[in-house]
Amino acid sequence: MLPANSEHSVRTEFDLLNTLLGPKLATRIIGVLVAFFLLALVAIGLTLYSSWKLEGVAAAINDAGSLRMRSWKLAHHSVALPLDGPTRNARLVILRKDIGDIERVQSGLAQGDPARPLFIPRDDGIPDDVATIARVWHSEIRPLVERVVGAQTDDAARQASVALEGATHVYVNSIDIVVKKMERSFTAHTNVLRSYQVLLVALAVIGTVVLMRFFFVAVIRPLDTLQSGMQQMEREEFSARVPVLTHDEFGELSRGFNRMAGHLEGLYGTLEERVADKTRSLAEKNRELSILYNIARLLRRPMSIEELSRSFLEEVRHTFAADAASVRLFDAEADNLYITTHQGLATEFIDEEAILDCGNCLCGQAVLGDIPIVSSTAYPDSARTKDTCMRAGFETVSAVPVNHNNRALGIFNLYFRRKVVVSDGDREVLQSLGQHLGMAIDNVRLQSREKEMAVSEERNLIARELHDSIAQGLAFLNLQVQMLDDALAHDRKEDTGEMLELIRQGIQESYADVRELLQHFRARVPPQDLAAALRQAIERFSEQSGVSGELRVHGASPPTVAEVDIQVLYIAQEALSNVRKHAQAKHVTVDLWRDAEGVRLEIRDDGVGFDKVAADAPGQGEHVGLHIMGERAARIGGALDIQSQKGGGTLVSLMLTATEQEATQA
Repeated sequence: MLPANSEHSVRTEFDLLNTLLGPKLATRIIGVLVAFFLLALVAIGLTLYSSWKLEGVAAAINDAGSLRMRSWKLAHHSVALPLDGPTRNARLVILRKDIGDIERVQSGLAQGDPARPLFIPRDDGIPDDVATIARVWHSEIRPLVERVVGAQTDDAARQASVALEGATHVYVNSIDIVVKKMERSFTAHTNVLRSYQVLLVALAVIGTVVLMRFFFVAVIRPLDTLQSGMQQMEREEFSARVPVLTHDEFGELSRGFNRMAGHLEGLYGTLEERVADKTRSLAEKNRELSILYNIARLLRRPMSIEELSRSFLEEVRHTFAADAASVRLFDAEADNLYITTHQGLATEFIDEEAILDCGNCLCGQAVLGDIPIVSSTAYPDSARTKDTCMRAGFETVSAVPVNHNNRALGIFNLYFRRKVVVSDGDREVLQSLGQHLGMAIDNVRLQSREKEMAVSEERNLIARELHDSIAQGLAFLNLQVQMLDDALAHDRKEDTGEMLELIRQGIQESYADVRELLQHFRARVPPQDLAAALRQAIERFSEQSGVSGELRVHGASPPTVAEVDIQVLYIAQEALSNVRKHAQAKHVTVDLWRDAEGVRLEIRDDGVGFDKVAADAPGQGEHVGLHIMGERAARIGGALDIQSQKGGGTLVSLMLTATEQEATQA
């Protein structure tokens, strides 16, 4: 913790920072860094500008100084120019080059050259002096040079040379004055550059010191204070508090630390009590979960509704220490409740409460809601309770709805001969138990309906197969018997032999159909062995029809669903039966593919085939077997395809994917 005088000093510094930069730490840091960045940017910019100017002035001094040498060189070449001879033209070329160099330098001084860079100083009248030098060149020096070049006699050349030397002397002196001014300006700018550099160094030193102080006051010291408080907390000194010196983020952290310390101090003082409360709460939750788990495990067993209700009552009655219990199921058509199972109730009670109209008493009201109702018979309410429970000696009665998917299925009751207070947790458990029982009852009913539907569908298929085979054969025999009776009545003995042969063939075909149907209905798929069942079916087919058959199994996969295997076997048997009756085939091939993607079955014969379009037309009773195969395939979610043409045999294909098998199993 900080001493009093140090804390006062820190508060003063923070008040100053708040006034200048605002209360937020982020604003302060950004403000300080931006300020120093701008100062450094200005100083560096001035330094760069000064150095750039110096670099341009140095080039200007160099070029201006070169004008003196170039002027004397031009004067020397002009005076030495011969009037004629072989060297005159060469000397003239040199003179023109010297003139061009001088004018180029003068133009560069006057206009500047950013590429080099080259700039003349703009102070001390230097631009005017440079302009004067250029003017003197064009008005005096260059005309004298041209005069020397154009002289025709030695006297004229001598006079022009003397005038040129004098003018050049004056011209060079004026250039020298300008160069000295440039040098003085260069020296002055150099001193300014050094001043900027010194300022930059001073700014770096001062900025470093200020930033160090700023971060020490604004960041490091508050962190040290918080760290000291954390160390006290580690020593379990929960009464420790840190001073709140600022209104920034660290101030918020300090206030939060103090709140945390106060909260921990309060928690630590009541730790044992809270641990005991939490232990009791966890024990209660564990008890509730254990009850729900035991009931859920119990209700998963395959039982009838009566057995299910009886086992449920035994477990619940034991769990809640009830003196008696009952399960009442709801009859939606009669709008009443009837007792299905009970334990611990007298016969007189059962006779009176066997059937209860909805809306009457506690139980009749509970089925209309979705929360448990608990009532005490010590204070009976005629609008809610009957006196049956009170006369039976029960002081507390609970009625819990049994429902599933928002459908009322009934209630279950718990009866107590003592006063019992049901907690909110127990009410939730009872409500969950009612939902579990409702789901189990609904599942039993659903399974029963599924079995009934499966039996009904199988009966329909059997009826169609009987109609397709035996019924048609018997109708044919009946017709032949009538014709035989008519032939005997009219004494047509020559027709009786043929009719008797037809009757005998019809009886044999009907007998074969009966045997085939019996074998078909007895067919069962050995566990995990569809291929073996198909092989047995093909062997029986070959024995009965004399048509050779072959089974080819491709691939391997995990065992399929039993219902799927049975329907696949029935489809194969129906296809083989059609081959025996209609195909006139010599050979049949059955291919079975099984892999991770699903099951595929193909039955191919080399018989006479049939017209597929005509077979699909309405009213074709002789092709009922094809429709039966289609219905069986649809039952397991498979796709049946039949391809045939007259004289080309028939191919029956069944495709069942793994996804469809899972759906069938579900």
